[in-house]
Amino acid sequence: MIDSSKITELEPHCRGLKALWSPHTGIVDWGYVTKRFGEDFEKRGGKIYTSYPLEKISDNHDPGYPIRVSSGPALAEFETKNLITCAGLQSDRVAALSGCSTDPKIVPFRGEYLLLKPEKRHLVKTNIYPVPDPRFPFLGVHFTPRMNGDIWLGPNAVLAYKREGYSYFSISPSDLLESLSYSGMQKLVKKHFTFGIKELYRGVWIAAQVKQLQRFIPELKLSDVTRGPAGVRAQAMDSAGNLVDDFVFDSGTGKLSPLLMHVRNAPSPAATSSLAIAKMITSEAINRFKL
Repeated sequence: MIDSSKITELEPHCRGLKALWSPHTGIVDWGYVTKRFGEDFEKRGGKIYTSYPLEKISDNHDPGYPIRVSSGPALAEFETKNLITCAGLQSDRVAALSGCSTDPKIVPFRGEYLLLKPEKRHLVKTNIYPVPDPRFPFLGVHFTPRMNGDIWLGPNAVLAYKREGYSYFSISPSDLLESLSYSGMQKLVKKHFTFGIKELYRGVWIAAQVKQLQRFIPELKLSDVTRGPAGVRAQAMDSAGNLVDDFVFDSGTGKLSPLLMHVRNAPSPAATSSLAIAKMITSEAINRFKL
């Protein structure tokens, strides 16, 4: 725990009363890390298929390889002894293929970032995060240096109009209707309507988002930023409108359920904690599959 004078010593342009200082926190290029994970997997005999949407999980009627995984008509089918799915934004739909409950539902939330202009990057040296609001699983606006020198500011949190909707113009009427008609989403909106409107406002009017950021870097100006990239969070939500912030493993019902496992929710920071999460998933799979 550090006080305001130490904050200024570490981050000359940052202001705050107190902070938690983590001197060993680092940043990585996650695209690079993911590719290395893939290479490790392939070196151990694994094979990675892309552009292979999961369409069906069925009984293969073979005691040795009882599960059949199917995709499009022109793509090969797979037969396997066990199946683990980690489908992110599609995890609830994939789980439904083996008879799982519709709860928790994945509701996509888009987080929109601003970029600090290159000539203003001296304002931020390290990661700066606010104290989070315990009512929400979102971190609030923060300052994130990147490996290429960029500094991302944000994000806000607004409902995405599509499961993979990374912009306001990326819209799927069926995805949007599914989110808005879900009882949990309707209850969440009633409970936190004002918060949602403020987040939407900050997404449209970046001056409002800059005002939030100025609480930590008072020197920051609207002219110092430009619109940046966006991400979509696969937020699990139950029918009571609660945002699920813990792991959810499910196997569905029926003959194949003892042989498969769906990872329906892996809470943030799922990338940062990916190796630790992998150990947890492995232990859960060993227990469920009785290996």
